[in-house]
Amino acid sequence: MSREFEHALLTTLRRARSIAVLTGAGVSAESGIPTFRDAQTGLWARFRPEDLATPEAFERDPKLVWEWYAWRRDVVAKAAPNAGHAALARLATLVPELALITQNVDGLHQRAGSRDVIELHGNIHRSRCVRENTVVESWADTGDLPPRCPRCGALLRPDVVWFGEMLPAAALERAEAAARGCDVFFSVGTSAAVYPAAHLPLVARDAGATVIEVNKDPTRISNAVTYVLRGPSGEILPQLLAAAWPG
Repeated sequence: MSREFEHALLTTLRRARSIAVLTGAGVSAESGIPTFRDAQTGLWARFRPEDLATPEAFERDPKLVWEWYAWRRDVVAKAAPNAGHAALARLATLVPELALITQNVDGLHQRAGSRDVIELHGNIHRSRCVRENTVVESWADTGDLPPRCPRCGALLRPDVVWFGEMLPAAALERAEAAARGCDVFFSVGTSAAVYPAAHLPLVARDAGATVIEVNKDPTRISNAVTYVLRGPSGEILPQLLAAAWPG
C-alpha cells in the first residue's frame, strides 16, 4: 500500500462514526480451530462435516451428531482468543458505534471482550429444543444423548445453523442494517463464498461505505472492495489500530 493510500485509510478510520465488521473462519483458524471444511481427525476422520451438519443427519442419527458437536465444543474450549479478536474488542472502545457480525460459532469474540456480537450461524455452546425452538440453559443428566428438553421432553440440538436451514431472521436483519448504515465495513478472515453473509460487504459498498478486506488469500470480493490488506487478522488488525490510534 502506498503512503498516500495508507494516509487515506487511516484518516477514514479516524473519522468513522460507525464501523461494521464481518468475521469468518480465518479468524478462528488463527486460534487453532480448524475451519469447518478442514479434514476431521481421530474418530471423525471418516465423516464429512457436510454429512453431519444437517437436519437430516440429526433425524437419522441424533446421538452421532450430538457426539460430534461435543468433540467440536471440546476443541473450541481448548482454544484461546487471538490478537485479532482482541483488536476488534479494542476497536469497539475507539469508535462511537461498532457492529461485530460473525459467521463463527465458537464464542471467541465474546471471550476476548466483545459485547453484543451478531451471530449469524449460532453458537456451539448453546443448545435448543427441537420442538419449542427455544434455547435451553440446563437439563437433568440422565445419560441420554442427546439430552432432552426439561420442559417438553423433546431432543436438544446444538443452537447452530445447519446446511439447508435459514439464518436467524433477527440476526440477519441486524447485520444488514449495520452494513447499510456504516461508514466503514471490514470483511475479516472470510472467503465471501457463503451467502447470505457474503453479500454484506457489497451491501455496505453500495450504500457508500469504505470496505476493507483483511485476508491471507484473495476472495470473491477482493476486486470489489476499497482496500485489501493481505495477511493474518492477528497481525493486520493490531497494526492498523496502532497506526490509526497511537498511544
